[in-house]
Amino acid sequence: MKTIQTLAELATYVGQDVAVSPWIEITQEQINQFAQATGDHQWIHVDVERAKAGPFGGPIAHGFLTLSLIPRFFESSFHIVESGMGVNYGLNKVRFLDPVPVGSRLRARLKLLKCEPIDRNGVQMTWEVAVEREGSSKLACVAESISRRYP
Repeated sequence: MKTIQTLAELATYVGQDVAVSPWIEITQEQINQFAQATGDHQWIHVDVERAKAGPFGGPIAHGFLTLSLIPRFFESSFHIVESGMGVNYGLNKVRFLDPVPVGSRLRARLKLLKCEPIDRNGVQMTWEVAVEREGSSKLACVAESISRRYP
């Protein structure tokens, strides 16, 4: 895990890859829980037997499940010592480029695109989050995530 001391130091990383998260395994249980939480029970996610005969050869994670891992990728990749709070602010671009079969391991490469001062001595950051699937040459997801940090 990368340690960054201050929000001002964070701004020196604009245009650079800041961190790579640890791998996270995607389980059928996670997919089922996500389906329950969101009401998205499409068979390609939750019906294991039917999904085996489907286009992906088995169940796949919801795209939004993959997207929802972004806070976990950040939390496990770097720590800003002099930051008391962070909040999600939104997303600019999101693309789901390759399916994520059950049992896949995902990680994210985090590139800081922008870091701008905001009120309350905070910063607004725009990140490129490139979600990789172990063993695949294609990205599973790429997104521009906007977040804010405060001292």
